[in-house]
Amino acid sequence: MGLARGSGPVHVPLAGLTSYHRRVTASPFRIYAHRGACAEVPENTLEAFARGLERGADAIETDVRLTRDGAVVVFHDPTGARTCGTGAAVARADLAAVRRWDPGYALTGADGAQPWVGRGLRVPTLDEALAAFPDARFNVDIKDHDRRAVRRVVEVVLGHRAAARVLLTSVDDRTVRRLRWLGYPGDTGLGGAGVLWALCAPRALLRRTPPRARALQIPDVFRGVDLARPSLIAKAHAAGLRVDYWTVNDPARARELVAAGADGIMTDDPRAIVPAVR
Repeated sequence: MGLARGSGPVHVPLAGLTSYHRRVTASPFRIYAHRGACAEVPENTLEAFARGLERGADAIETDVRLTRDGAVVVFHDPTGARTCGTGAAVARADLAAVRRWDPGYALTGADGAQPWVGRGLRVPTLDEALAAFPDARFNVDIKDHDRRAVRRVVEVVLGHRAAARVLLTSVDDRTVRRLRWLGYPGDTGLGGAGVLWALCAPRALLRRTPPRARALQIPDVFRGVDLARPSLIAKAHAAGLRVDYWTVNDPARARELVAAGADGIMTDDPRAIVPAVR
């Protein structure tokens, strides 16, 4: 697959954006390549995203952070220690420095080998990812929670006119609220408090006061509690929420989630999960 490169951060004014609105529609089932096909290719690289789509994933799940000079980069951790062999923090590095990091360190074989190191992988920007896969659906987890970071993410997505294919989410409730304040017209996921409300509120109350988001994205099991019960999924559906589960790499468990009514599965290994549920 050809990988087009973006030209850098895209700046667009936020004035005049449409107001936030919920779209309660039937939810198509989706398999998300979690950080790309990161069981095969180092996570959060364009190459991992390409592999995930080649394996049949319907969407790309990824994470973003802001560099010191305001670039939105595709990156999960606060530092490069785990994935890039450097302890430097993304927030304290300029984009030019992050470009020199090697995300090949993110994937280590059972024998301890790191076959992707030194093979020319690089940390992409969100701008580049959206340009490289102009028809792909993205699920973007915003890891930085300040106003500047949230605004920059929205600017990049809108610069590509991609809101219809980009769901923005965060565990941080303030970040989700800021997306609404900015008038982001695309779908959003629930923050931490919203997730708790969706899980714990009685069905009738949840339906009367539905969350102002489109997606409930949760683990299938949390602290020994099965969150993939059909009754819980049905309650979320009644409130207009789709229900996506992370991170599921076992084919048998994936089939159980589909049978329970799940709308989506996030997996490191689309190669194993796609044929199991299709």
